[in-house]
Amino acid sequence: MLITVSTTHRPATDLGYLLVKHPDRVHAFGVPTGTAYVVFPEAGAERCTAALLLDIDPLALAVDRPRRGGPARGSGSTPEGFTLGRYVNDRGYAASSLLSSALSTAFRSAMRGDSKDRPELAATAIPLELRVPALRCRGGADLAGRLFAPLGWMVTAIPIPLDPTRPDWGDSRYVDLTLAGTLRLADALNHLYVLLPVLDDAKHYWVAPDEIDKLIRAGAGWLAAHPERGLITRRYLAHRRALAGAALARLAEQRLADEPTDPDTVVESYDGGADEEAGLPAGVDRQPLAALRRAAVLDALDRSGAARVLDLGCGGGALLTDLVRNRRYTEIVGTDVSTRSLAVAERRLRLDRLPPRQRDRIRLWQSALTYRDDRLRGFDAAVLMEVVEHLDPPRLPALEAAVFGHARPGTVIVTTPNAEYNVRYPGLADGGLRHPDHRFEWTRAEFARWAGAVGASYGYTVSISGVGADDPQVGSPTQLAVLARTGGGEGGSR
Repeated sequence: MLITVSTTHRPATDLGYLLVKHPDRVHAFGVPTGTAYVVFPEAGAERCTAALLLDIDPLALAVDRPRRGGPARGSGSTPEGFTLGRYVNDRGYAASSLLSSALSTAFRSAMRGDSKDRPELAATAIPLELRVPALRCRGGADLAGRLFAPLGWMVTAIPIPLDPTRPDWGDSRYVDLTLAGTLRLADALNHLYVLLPVLDDAKHYWVAPDEIDKLIRAGAGWLAAHPERGLITRRYLAHRRALAGAALARLAEQRLADEPTDPDTVVESYDGGADEEAGLPAGVDRQPLAALRRAAVLDALDRSGAARVLDLGCGGGALLTDLVRNRRYTEIVGTDVSTRSLAVAERRLRLDRLPPRQRDRIRLWQSALTYRDDRLRGFDAAVLMEVVEHLDPPRLPALEAAVFGHARPGTVIVTTPNAEYNVRYPGLADGGLRHPDHRFEWTRAEFARWAGAVGASYGYTVSISGVGADDPQVGSPTQLAVLARTGGGEGGSR
C-alpha cells in the first residue's frame, strides 16, 4: 500500500527537510506487520515527491492479534468476517489503519510540525498533493469529499472498477484518492492519519481509551470544527459509544474555546443512536440543551429584576453575549479562573469593536470562586451556570462562603446536570459523567439538599426547577435553583 506526498514549493527538495528524510536514500522502518519504506521517486527544484510504501508480511498479519481484549468492530484481523478472512483479505494492498500507523512511525517529527533545519517552513502552508491510489472507502467517493474538502483540500476520488474489462460489473469499494491544497505539511499528514482508518471504517488493533488522546492530538486545530466530527469520532474509535462520547465532550470544549461565535453546544458530547448528530437521546427535542439552559437562566434573571449581574465561571462567554444584548443590564461582569477562557470571551463579545457606552457596561475579571473577592460584592444577581460540578466536593464550602457569604448578591442562579437523566444518553457508560472535567453530578434529591442547606446557612430562599424535556422517570437533563436573599445579617457559616 502506498501514499505519495508531493510539493511544488521552491526549492521543492525542502520537502526532505520537513520529512527529516534525505531524498537520495531509501529509509526503512520496522512495523509490527512488515516494513515501511520512504523513497523519493522525484526530487528536483520545481517538484519533489516522497512515497511511503508499506510492505506487509502476510504471515505477521495472519498471526497478529488485536491488543487488549479482542477485535474492534471491522477489525483487520478478519476484515471480511469469514473463516479465512485472516489469510484472504485486502490488508496488504488497500490503505487502512495499517498505513496510518506506518505514517506515524515514518513521519513522526513532521506530524508534530518539527523541523530543525527548516522551522519557519514547517509552520508555513505550502502547495501539496497527496495521493492514495488504493483506499477502501466505506461510503464511497462522496464521503471522501465530505471529510477532506472542509479542511481546504480539492478532492478527486475516482472509484476503481471491479474489472476494467467488464464495466457492467460496476465499481469496487475502493477509490483512487488525490488531494491538492496549500496547507502545513503537519496538518496534511494528521488529516491522513485520522481519516484513512475512518474511510476504511476498520482498525487492525483493539481500540482502547488511549485512542481518544491520539484522536484529540492528531485532530488539534481542525476536528472540533469539522462538520462530520461525529462520524469521524465514531468510526475512528471503532463505534465504541462510551469512547466516542468522551471524545466528543472534549471536542465540544475545544470548539467553544476556538470558535467563540458559535453557541455553547456541550450536548454534542453524547452519542445517541438515531439522533446522535444532535447529541440528544432519541426522540428528544433537537434544540441544544445549552440554548435551553441559557434561556432558563435569562428568564430567572428577568424575574429577579436584576440590573447588575455577575456571571461566575463565565468560560468562553456564551451567557455574557446574551446579557449584553439586553439593555436592562447596566453592569455585567464575567469572571473565570482561566485567562484563556477570558480571552475567548473577549473575542466572542468583540469588546474592541463595541462603542464606548456599550463597552463600559461589561468587564472581565480573573477570579477564583473559592476565594473571597471584594470586587464581587454588591451585585443584584450572580449566575453559576454549570460550574459547581467542576469543583472537588471538599472545595464546595469555600465556594459557598465566597459567593453566598462574602459577595452576597441579591439572587444566585445555579444550574447543574441531573445525574438521574444520564441513563437517557446511550453514549454514557453506567456511572459515567457528562464531561471529563466533572468531579461529580448530583441527583435531584442531592441538589435539593445542597441548595436547601446553603439557603438556610446564608439566608436565601430556594426554588428548584428543571431545564429541558421532563422525563416522567428521571426528570429533566438540567436542574436549576434560584436562591433569593431574604435580607438582614451576613448569614451563617457551614
